[in-house]
Amino acid sequence: METLWLVLVAGMMTAYVVLDGFDLGVGVLYKILGRSEEDRATLRHAIGPVWDANEVWLLAAGGTLYFAFPALYAAAFSGFYLPLMMVLWLLIGRGLGLELRDHIPDPLGRQICDAIFMISSVVLAVVLGAALGNVVRGVPLDADGYFFLPLWTNFRPGPQPGVLDWYTVLCGLVALVALATHGAHYLALRTSGDVNARARRLALMGGRSLTVLLVLSLFASLAVRPGLLDNFRTHPFGLVIPLAVAAALVTMELAARRCRERAAFAASCVFLIGTLAGAAFALYPVLLPSSDDPGRALTVQGAASDGYALRVALGWWIAGMILVTASFRYLYGQFRGKVAAGMSHPGGH
Repeated sequence: METLWLVLVAGMMTAYVVLDGFDLGVGVLYKILGRSEEDRATLRHAIGPVWDANEVWLLAAGGTLYFAFPALYAAAFSGFYLPLMMVLWLLIGRGLGLELRDHIPDPLGRQICDAIFMISSVVLAVVLGAALGNVVRGVPLDADGYFFLPLWTNFRPGPQPGVLDWYTVLCGLVALVALATHGAHYLALRTSGDVNARARRLALMGGRSLTVLLVLSLFASLAVRPGLLDNFRTHPFGLVIPLAVAAALVTMELAARRCRERAAFAASCVFLIGTLAGAAFALYPVLLPSSDDPGRALTVQGAASDGYALRVALGWWIAGMILVTASFRYLYGQFRGKVAAGMSHPGGH
């Protein structure tokens, strides 16, 4: 039951990365692809109906983590307090940048909103990648299962690291490029004309950069956590995950070259899912490694709620997911197809 709930929580986090990831990527590329006011309106309309709905998955994953793995929730939300506050303000910044700009008649005010939206998206992508890097590297858990991390210390991984070091910054860079590429594929799928052409070019560049960064991050991860591949050696069926990631990168390249936009975006989704699944498989059964004492790591069994609570909660989770899935299917069904150039997103003026 504990492993099932790990799969469910990881699946919800992955849904957030895949769905909110493309509108984060659009924010990263906002000024690069949006060279005119008309182009920027097209970009906003491409994500306008869905960006806030996508964030539901982050809230749902946090709530599920609270009752499924309370020990992990308590440790992570206290130890990562500063980064979590940063994430909160960056989410608020993105929302304000998107929703307020169409209510501000002054051109300077709109430019400020655009800058806030883009900067918040860039920093949030890096912070999310750095968060995953912290989980892979480990944190200094004490005997009670708690920890505290400053924003940085000596910028090197070790027994007493900071949130940011050279490894987690590399992970943040990988996340930034991955989500920007994901956003470019989404825009290629949803737009036409000059924006579409520029998005396809950036998607090709991003995919090739990702291949290099992924190899670098793999070697860096092995340097930080030498036993990271042990589960793949013990359970060879897990090798299907890195094979899927490699296949997704190849498919992204070939599909983008042939202007098969839907296939390229689907491959980008598979890449993100495979990358996160690979990290989870490599760490299992550990949820949060300890950087100074491996025996203090939080595991799936040690951090989970009582078995009875997990069984009862499963019924409610299934009912909730049926409602969420139905609402998302309806929402995305209403806003499929190409975006008309220059349109503002619904709710704007």
